[in-house]
Amino acid sequence: MTAAHHPTAPPALVGVGLRKRFGDTVAVDGVDLEVPRGSLTALLGPSGCGKTTVLRMIAGLLTPDAGTIEIDGRTVTGPDVSVPPERRNVGLVFQDYALFPHLSVGRNVAYGLTGRSRRERRARVQQVLELVGLGGLSHRLPTALSGGQQQRVALARALAPAPDLILLDEPFSNLDAALRASVREEVRAILRAAEATAIFVTHDQEEALSLTDRVAVMHEGRLHQLADPQTLYTQPATRFVAEFVGEADVLPATRAGRYLVDTPIGRLPTAAPVGSAEVAVVIRPEALRLRAAADGAGTVVGISYFGHDQLVQVELDDGRVLRARRGPRLDLERGTRVSLTVDGPVVAFDHDGDGPGEPAEPAEPASAVDAPDRLAAVG
Repeated sequence: MTAAHHPTAPPALVGVGLRKRFGDTVAVDGVDLEVPRGSLTALLGPSGCGKTTVLRMIAGLLTPDAGTIEIDGRTVTGPDVSVPPERRNVGLVFQDYALFPHLSVGRNVAYGLTGRSRRERRARVQQVLELVGLGGLSHRLPTALSGGQQQRVALARALAPAPDLILLDEPFSNLDAALRASVREEVRAILRAAEATAIFVTHDQEEALSLTDRVAVMHEGRLHQLADPQTLYTQPATRFVAEFVGEADVLPATRAGRYLVDTPIGRLPTAAPVGSAEVAVVIRPEALRLRAAADGAGTVVGISYFGHDQLVQVELDDGRVLRARRGPRLDLERGTRVSLTVDGPVVAFDHDGDGPGEPAEPAEPASAVDAPDRLAAVG
């Protein structure tokens, strides 16, 4: 059993109460972050949300105004503690790779291997170059390599000293779209083979969900949710997470029972108890079902066809537009009246964006009406 899967293994990283201000701007506001050993974790969020600031504080390139950071059980940032970056045993992969253009691939990779004999350095360089699939390119200059190969050289250099943690800041942003998908799969395979612990910074949802074990969603300096990709998508903790991660439409709703809400498209079951009288519900396009019906609640106003599926836009009678993802068969057309149903329970939020949670007063017993919906929600 590897340390990554050992139940008693300490986390590779623990950050508690991290705060950072630049002048009047609060960049990071009380972030707690724990990264299990051997895992791949993404810091995901829009530009300016604080994710790169968190990464730079972990690396030691920025000093937080408050909070503590432990790497491999050792405090590197805290009251009266500030371990410099070169003594944190952290590998860095920058957005622009930061390779030395005048040094060969092998010498770039060997750059951080201080305190070792020439033979040890040569053996380690060859080992990591073989790991990243560049074993025969040690003597080439970085400028003679493709973008994807340069990415792998940067990763090999970060892996060479066997760091406790590897930090990658938007590592695929300089690659074109056609190359990006294949390179990130290669990078994931390399990190898995090396049993490395890594943190990625990205604003790309697809990249975060497909590449990592856990995703930390940030917005305006705060960590909204840290979870595995499936939990993040199906059980978002806040409305921001629901709308930022994947496609989602939001409808107003009123509480109709402990696990029921009334919406403009009818009564829907919820995935958790509804505490507030007025909430908002999130509907994923793939969960919305459409059927041609003269007395339906909406009208098809747009169809985007992608071959493998289609995205149908439906305008409700109150002017709101919902999206539905359907299979490739075109059986609806613009102007068709449709009825709308939702497959499975929906996630509801208070209007401030937080989950509705339990009501403050004792909840009434589930009635015969909403009991089946509750079973559907938790089954």
